[in-house]
Amino acid sequence: MPGCLTRIAKHTLPSLTPRRTAIDNLEGVQAAKALIFDLDGVIVDSTPMHTTAWERYLERHGVVPTAVRSRMLGLHNDDVVRRLFGEGLSPAEIARHGVEKEALYREMIGPRLGEFLVPGIKEFLAGMEETPMAVASNAEAANVEFVLDRSGLRSYFRVVIDGNQVSRPKPQPDIYLETARRLNARPSDCLVFEDSQVGVRAALAAGCRVIGVSTSTSDLPGTALVIADFTDRRLQGLATIQK
Repeated sequence: MPGCLTRIAKHTLPSLTPRRTAIDNLEGVQAAKALIFDLDGVIVDSTPMHTTAWERYLERHGVVPTAVRSRMLGLHNDDVVRRLFGEGLSPAEIARHGVEKEALYREMIGPRLGEFLVPGIKEFLAGMEETPMAVASNAEAANVEFVLDRSGLRSYFRVVIDGNQVSRPKPQPDIYLETARRLNARPSDCLVFEDSQVGVRAALAAGCRVIGVSTSTSDLPGTALVIADFTDRRLQGLATIQK
């Protein structure tokens, strides 16, 4: 397994000398040996489309959509269904609502997926392709595979774990602990990219270091750095890491 993060290749971000504050903000992540990415909000800026899909789905079922965005961020689909429809549903009803809503989401985002990829993600992944990388997402398996396959990013990831592969989804640390295990890395050697407070809490609880991606919120306590997207110059600090 590679010892540390590899240098960013010449075909990715332009060569820039990072500001000292950028390196200071990245203090403590230089020892990372693996990268782990959430999916929604990190690889694909899907929150607007998920919100619209939930609103349309709720209206179809006679439910007034209220504060949908804030009630779904970072959570497993089962928990979102309970929040939006109430606690009286059977497990079968919860599963059905989740499946139907996600099918609607894929139908809506599919023709426009390229527009919703977080800027710079393709170049960043290409530059780090020799580094062990994984996806760890609370999303449904069908959504994870849909996004990775349609975007052409699947080949960059050695491990892909969705919310159904662990008994306790985020904000519990299980998904990050399992991802680190499958990468043959200690959690403390993993650098996680997350966009939600729920996800950040899960990664920190697992013992990982975290860089926040502010597609959903910039209030991400506990992160080493918060970036808007993967074109952020401060990520150049990762290129200083020795092999």
